[in-house]
Amino acid sequence: MSLRCLIIDDEPLAHDIILAYINDVPFLNNVGHCYRATEAFDFLNNHEIDLIFLDIRMPKLNGLDFLRTLQHKPLVIITSAYEEYALESFDLAVCDYLLKPFRFDRFLKAVNRAQEIYNLKNPTEKANHTQTDIAPIGKIAIKVDKKHILISLDDIFYLESLGNYVKVWKDDGFILTPRTLTSFEEQLSVDIFIRVHKSFILNKKYVHYIEGNTIFLKNGQQVPVGKNYKATIKHLLDI
Repeated sequence: MSLRCLIIDDEPLAHDIILAYINDVPFLNNVGHCYRATEAFDFLNNHEIDLIFLDIRMPKLNGLDFLRTLQHKPLVIITSAYEEYALESFDLAVCDYLLKPFRFDRFLKAVNRAQEIYNLKNPTEKANHTQTDIAPIGKIAIKVDKKHILISLDDIFYLESLGNYVKVWKDDGFILTPRTLTSFEEQLSVDIFIRVHKSFILNKKYVHYIEGNTIFLKNGQQVPVGKNYKATIKHLLDI
């Protein structure tokens, strides 16, 4: 389920930066821009919005006063150049407060938090979304850029955790998907895949050899072994 986003900010440059960040996050979908808070009322009356990126200092009506007028509030992330409004913002139950200029990693932390809150408030939609990951035997459905693609399990060399994302490594590079490594571990067959590190799950058939705390794969890549996964290494050696 993508979060439908609205940007409310009187600075065109801020729109460009936030939109560029949104386009790099698979579970976000920007559906509109407003350059004044007063413009956003009509937009919200005619569109369903899950998440607002909201500036504070804007003409006629500031962002916090605008937020107070809403009876049914979407999730809100404040994007402001002024830190003095932070406490007041959190009193209005915003998800996060991004102080301009902010980097992509800080933006990603904020939207991950918003997604977690959304999933807690909408457990049915999360369950329905999970059903779309069901794939034919021997394949797995992976969400990429707001769509699901089928990948053969045989084509996956290993999976690498990256916060709330996972890199699915194939021979032609990796696919980045908004999931946790644990969710993959619960889904993948233990006959084919094995977890060797808190951040890595690998396909057994691509193991070439093991040296020390490193597993060397047949494609030349290396995967570290976690100290809590030593028994896993012994199992691979037995194989």
